[in-house]
Amino acid sequence: MSSDSHLNGAYYGPSIPPPSKKSRSYNRHGRGGGSCNPFSWCCSCLCGCIFNLIFQILITILVLLGIAVLVFWLIFRPNAPKFHVNDATLTQFNLSSDNNTLYYNLAVNMTFRNPNKRIGIYYDKIEANAEYYDKRFASRNLDGFYLGHKRENNVNTEFVGEQVVVLGNGDRSKYDRERNDGVYNIDLKLRLRLRLKVGWAKPKFKPKFECELKIPMTSGGVVSSPGFQRTKCDFDW
Repeated sequence: MSSDSHLNGAYYGPSIPPPSKKSRSYNRHGRGGGSCNPFSWCCSCLCGCIFNLIFQILITILVLLGIAVLVFWLIFRPNAPKFHVNDATLTQFNLSSDNNTLYYNLAVNMTFRNPNKRIGIYYDKIEANAEYYDKRFASRNLDGFYLGHKRENNVNTEFVGEQVVVLGNGDRSKYDRERNDGVYNIDLKLRLRLRLKVGWAKPKFKPKFECELKIPMTSGGVVSSPGFQRTKCDFDW
């Protein structure tokens, strides 16, 4: 009989270590299984619900605002205020070559018009600025007023005085050319503070009018040709 028959099927190798806790947990929950934390699941669900609620509220607010704006427009049909310079008389516009002092005398007639049927306009503050190639040389504060539905108001103002105006070489050449032609490019800019009367509400705005004027020189009552042309001004909210 061979020596193998004396082993009786017994194992005489090195001892086998007991299974670890990690292995027991792995066997207990099955292959690839993991523990489930109810608290984490509830927090995740709650956060998702809150996020969805906030998103729905924001969408609802935007939709309601859009509807309110549409209803407002359909009822009131708002139009921007209108502004024209009807006439401008320039009797002096001399720029000294010695000290860059500009001597000016400019009279302007303007018309404010409210084109709206259901909106009134309070002109609380009107600041009129006269500029020559982006250099402001005169400023006036005009009296405020209320402009009712489909109403207009004519306003006269004058800019008289002297101001140091330093022009670049290119703009100085333009001045010399305009002096020879007898027509000057002068900008009139109005900074406004107004309120719209819309039912019981009176929202405030700070818009402005900008006018690019070509003003002929008037000397001895004679206006350089061509004369001043009525000018529509741009409105900017």
